[in-house]
Amino acid sequence: MTDINNNTPACKMTIGGNIYQAGNALEFKTGDWRSIKPKYIPENCKQCGLCFAVCPDDSIPVSKEGKRADFNYDYCKGCGICAKVCPFGAIKMVEEDEN
Repeated sequence: MTDINNNTPACKMTIGGNIYQAGNALEFKTGDWRSIKPKYIPENCKQCGLCFAVCPDDSIPVSKEGKRADFNYDYCKGCGICAKVCPFGAIKMVEEDEN
C-alpha cells in the first residue's frame, strides 16, 4: 500500500464510494447528534406502513404482525421524512429535549 499525499496520482488512490461491507449500520449509533426528533402519536396511527418504508435508518421497528412501535432513537437522525409521508398526523417533529 502506498502512502497517499498531495503528489499521489489518482490511479494510485483507493477507489472512493465503494461499499466493501454491507449491513454495518447497527455498528454505528447515529442518533446522538440530532436536534429534532420524530414523536410517535399512536392514537393517530393507522398502521399503514408508509413511514417504515421511507426511513433511511431503519429506525421504525415493526413487529412480526406488521404493527409499528415507537422509534429506535439510537439510530434515528431526525431527518423528518417519516413525518412528511404520514397522512394521519401520527408523527410530529419536536425539539430533541421534548418528550
